[in-house]
Amino acid sequence: MRLLKTIYFNLATTERRAAITENGQVVELMVERPVENRIVGNVYKARVVNVLPGMQAAFVDLGRDKNGFLYRDDLLSFQRFDEEEEEKKKRNISEFVTKGEELLVQVTKEGFGTKGPRLTGLVSFPGRYIVYMPEGGYCGVSRRMKTEQERERWRLIGEELLSDNEGMIIRTVCEGESAEKIEQELRFLRRFWQDVWKEGKELKPPALVHQDIGLLERIVRDFTFDDVHEIVIDNQKDYLRLKELLDPYPHLQTKVKLYRERENIFSYHGIEKELEKALKHHVWLKNGAYLLIEQTEALTIIDVNTGKFTGKNDLRETIKKTNVKAAKEIAKQLRLRDISGIIVIDFIDMRHEADRKEVLHAFTRALQDDRTKTNVVGITGLGLVEMTRKKVRQNLQDSLSKPCPTCSGKGTVLSDEAQAYRVERLLWEYRNMDDEALLLEVPPHVATIIKGENDEHVKALEEAFHYHIYIYSNEKMTEHDYEIRFIGEDEGAKQRLLQLEKTNR
Repeated sequence: MRLLKTIYFNLATTERRAAITENGQVVELMVERPVENRIVGNVYKARVVNVLPGMQAAFVDLGRDKNGFLYRDDLLSFQRFDEEEEEKKKRNISEFVTKGEELLVQVTKEGFGTKGPRLTGLVSFPGRYIVYMPEGGYCGVSRRMKTEQERERWRLIGEELLSDNEGMIIRTVCEGESAEKIEQELRFLRRFWQDVWKEGKELKPPALVHQDIGLLERIVRDFTFDDVHEIVIDNQKDYLRLKELLDPYPHLQTKVKLYRERENIFSYHGIEKELEKALKHHVWLKNGAYLLIEQTEALTIIDVNTGKFTGKNDLRETIKKTNVKAAKEIAKQLRLRDISGIIVIDFIDMRHEADRKEVLHAFTRALQDDRTKTNVVGITGLGLVEMTRKKVRQNLQDSLSKPCPTCSGKGTVLSDEAQAYRVERLLWEYRNMDDEALLLEVPPHVATIIKGENDEHVKALEEAFHYHIYIYSNEKMTEHDYEIRFIGEDEGAKQRLLQLEKTNR
C-alpha cells in the first residue's frame, strides 16, 4: 500500500513544531527550542581546558554553561594522521591535542543530564545531495545505493569535483541525478563556508562561528518529498519562506498550503492528542495488548504485555500475533518519541525459534521507515531484543517534560504510612519540651494515620511526648509536605488552628 505523507508545520508560536503523518497516522514529531538553545550543528571556535588520557577525550570551552567533550577519534589531527589504522589506535590523545589549544569544533549531540555536548573536529554541512566537509580529505558514497557500480561511479565524480583537503559524502538521493546538480550544490556549500570562516577566523575563542539552520530549513534539507501528498503551514512568513526554499522543485509548489483557521493547526488535525499520548508510559494496541515504555538516562526499556488480548484457541499463535503487532508499534513509537541510545525490548516469551525469527523480521522491516540510523543486535538468551538508535538531540519526553518535583523523577513517592511515620519521628524530637502544645499541618491522608482510629494514636503520642498535638489537615498540600505551624501555649495553638481553618474554607 502506498503511503500518503503529510507534513504539518506549527510555526505561529515561540515553540516551533512539525509533525509527519502517514495515511493519517502521526509517525514523527519534532519540537524546536528557541534559537539560542539549539546547538546541534553549531560550529564553535573553542579552547581545550582539559585533556584526559585515560578516557582518550578532551574537554573544551565553547562559551556555554557546560564544556563539550571530544574523543580522540573525532579530532581532525587524529583523522589526518597518516599511519596504519592498528598502530594509530594505540596512540594517546595527548599526542594530538594539548591544554590551551584552539580548536574548531562542531556539536554532534546535545548535552544530556550532567553530560556536556559531544563534539567533532570534522566540520560538515549537509545539503540535499551531499554532505560537504571543508577539511574532510575524502569522498564517501551512501551504502544505500542499489549497486556497487553506481557507488563507484559517484565516487569517481566526487573525487574529480573536490580540491585541496575538501571532502564530501554523496547521499542516496543522488541515484539517477546528474553530476551538474551535485557540482552546483558543492559550489554553493563551499562558498557558504568561505563566507562563514572569513568572519569566524577573526573571532577569539570561545566563540560561536556558525548557528545551525532552523526546523523549517532542516526538514527541507533532510526530507525526501517524493511521496509527500501535502505540506500545511500555519504562518504566512514561514509559508513564503518555504515556497522560496522549494523553488528548485516546481512540482512541490502546489502541495504547500497555508492554514488559516483560528484553531491551532495541531489541535485541528488531531496531532495535539497524539503528542499527549507520546508522553505516556502505556501504549495500547488495537487487540487489547499494551506496551510499557520506561525511559531512563542510561537506556530505554519496552515491555510487551498481552493485557486484555487472550486470543481464541492457540496460545502460541496468540503470543506470536501480539509480538508482531507490538514490534510494528514499537518501531512507530521510537520515531514518534525520538527515543535513542540503548533500547531493550522484552517481548512476550516465545519458545519456538521460528516465532522469534518472524517477530524479529517484522521489527527490522518496520524500522526501515525510520530516517534515524538503527542497529538491532538480536535476541539474547533471556529473550530480550537489544538495539541502538542514533542519539542526536533530546527525545520528546526530555524536550516537553521535567522531573516531578515531588518524587524527583523516581515515579514514586513515600506511602501514606511511611510519610506519617516520618512526621512522627520529627515529633519525637520535641518530647519533654517546656511548651504546652504543637500545631502540625499535613495532607489529609497523613493526618488520618497520625490520629488513628478514634484519635487513639495521637492521644498515645501526647502521653509519650507530654504536650498536646493539634493537626490541621490541608487538602492543598503535596504528598511530601508537612509543617509545624505553631509551638507554644495550648490556647495559642487552638487559636492558630481556628485561623487556618477559617482562612482555607
